[in-house]
Amino acid sequence: MSIDSLPEVSFSEVFSQALQGHPCSVVGIGAEPLPLPVADWTRDADDVDHSLLRHCIGATLDVGCGPGRLTARLAELGHVVLGIDVVGEAVRQTRGRGVAALVRDIFDRLPGEGRWQSALLADGNVGIGGDPVALLRRLREVLDPRGRIVVELAGPGVGVESVWAALECGDARSRPFRWSVVGVDAIHEVAAQAGLAVVGTHVHGERWSAVLEEAA
Repeated sequence: MSIDSLPEVSFSEVFSQALQGHPCSVVGIGAEPLPLPVADWTRDADDVDHSLLRHCIGATLDVGCGPGRLTARLAELGHVVLGIDVVGEAVRQTRGRGVAALVRDIFDRLPGEGRWQSALLADGNVGIGGDPVALLRRLREVLDPRGRIVVELAGPGVGVESVWAALECGDARSRPFRWSVVGVDAIHEVAAQAGLAVVGTHVHGERWSAVLEEAA
């Protein structure tokens, strides 16, 4: 069966297969299909993850929590934490780690709106929806006005790129979805468009992040 003739199914169905251990690739972000790094998401949090999470303060919303390694570590660190994800299998695995999670889109009504002290966008989840400015504006509604967004980014020189992407797993391909990649060199402009300020950028091993707060 050729790639072009693969049957299209929902994103959730294909991502669920990936989380269950089936090899999966993402197409459309780079010139070639990229293996989905599921093993990095299903393992326990490591020291590099911990370095990223130390920027979260207080009650934290883990947006696009996946199988919950960071949600669980935040709970271990003493945070009140809730993971949200649009994929039921991701939420099931997060709950299996003993932490709270909901099947919910970030643009849906959420528990505790306006009271969360931190929102976490890790593992490239600043790309959710393909419009980083709209995503950050939505998180401003979710957060306490004194709260912060901890966002993992691509490295320097990437800028901002928004594409149509899809997941391929076995003999199925997901329906196309919008996704964005934001480099650390572009986050100041993206944040400003969302009414936020960058209060710090950080390197964690080979990973980059920024902390965003309400602009003065």
